[in-house]
Amino acid sequence: MTIIQFPENIKWGAATASYQIEGAANKDGRGLSIWDTFAKTPGKVLNGDHGDVACDSYHRYEEDIALMKELGIDMYRLSIAWPRIFPKGKGSVNQLGLDYYHRVIDCLIANGIEPMVTLYHWDLPQALQDEGGWDNRETIDAFVHYAETVFQAFNGKVKHWITLNEPWCSSFLSNFIGAHAPGNQDLQLAVNVAHHLMIAHGKTVKKFRELDIDGEIGYAPNVEWNEAYSNKEEDIKACKRASAWFIEWFFDPVFKGEYPSILVDWFKKKGVQVNIEDGDMEAIHSPIDFLGINYYTGSVSRYKEGEGLFDHERVDKGYDQTDIGWNIYPEGFYHVLVYIKEKYGDIPIYITENGSCYNDEPVDGKVNDTGRIDYLKQHLISLHRSIESGVNIKGYLTWSLLDNFEWAEGYSKRFGIVHVNYRTLERTKKESFYWYQKFLETNWIKL
Repeated sequence: MTIIQFPENIKWGAATASYQIEGAANKDGRGLSIWDTFAKTPGKVLNGDHGDVACDSYHRYEEDIALMKELGIDMYRLSIAWPRIFPKGKGSVNQLGLDYYHRVIDCLIANGIEPMVTLYHWDLPQALQDEGGWDNRETIDAFVHYAETVFQAFNGKVKHWITLNEPWCSSFLSNFIGAHAPGNQDLQLAVNVAHHLMIAHGKTVKKFRELDIDGEIGYAPNVEWNEAYSNKEEDIKACKRASAWFIEWFFDPVFKGEYPSILVDWFKKKGVQVNIEDGDMEAIHSPIDFLGINYYTGSVSRYKEGEGLFDHERVDKGYDQTDIGWNIYPEGFYHVLVYIKEKYGDIPIYITENGSCYNDEPVDGKVNDTGRIDYLKQHLISLHRSIESGVNIKGYLTWSLLDNFEWAEGYSKRFGIVHVNYRTLERTKKESFYWYQKFLETNWIKL
């Protein structure tokens, strides 16, 4: 028998996002977001699903926090819906929106759970999208003003802030691939949006410092790991390009003050460039306190001319996959964390999302999601390997506390450790909930 023992100082938690769980889309002055519009555009979201009700956590947050307390987590990552605070993205503050998040955060604190707050988890106010969205530099200023308002409202209550969740998704997935709101398919637009998002991040960090807010601030990019199929130079370079799209493109500007030449040169071949203005890179390069990492999957890959954006294809080696079709690749979790440390230094890291999709339903009141338990166990072992290898891990938050609105997949994919019946909104603790609860009690895994 082997025991994997974790350090005592790591914070353990769970994560959610506003549009995915809150519902109450037309409640208390909330404005429209791009996801309200996108979800109600025919053909964009599976089954025509939308987030008008979602998990109704807006009204059931006390019930959900009681579940968190029973689970035994230290930290809960939530996001604030920008259109609840500024229904038009700017202008007058909606006090009812601030009041709601005060209730949630106060309830968390009263139950001994530390809030980690994400400022942008994709729900851009539709009014700003109508003015050009993230392609319009004025959106950067609107975001910084929104962030300043929220910082001042919750200063002293919230000690961990995240500017952006998964900027790759907000830019390339949403504006080049077109799978997420607003659904564009334009590579130059996606590069513009990515750059403007990172400026907004950097300027928000600077504002946080200027205001002398009590706490720490970072951001939460999503990463994947592409292992070269062979040691051929063409395979290695193809994998570097594919990984850099997630890692270097969003890390180098923050940690080095420049974009990676491997992609700058590649994009130029496609007729695409970064439109950098004076002061942009200085802003993005603002020092952060911690790095959030979202990791789900990876693959072995190789060069294939004309395949995708980077002449790169994934090789199906017969991986087990979750119910959303993503490879289960825990080795990639270890490799990417060690790679980030080696490339960017000893930055404190919180795993802000890691989890799996399994669509198990209750049987006699029990949800036997053994696949999710195995996934968690394998990835926590990889996390432990990274800690033993010197990666500065401060916390781990699993995705997700609740089954929820899974973006373009609607309600067809379940990532929660708590099952939600979308008709009755009843919550049912899954076996993974109990497994994670026991792990939190012991702080070790037995193999």
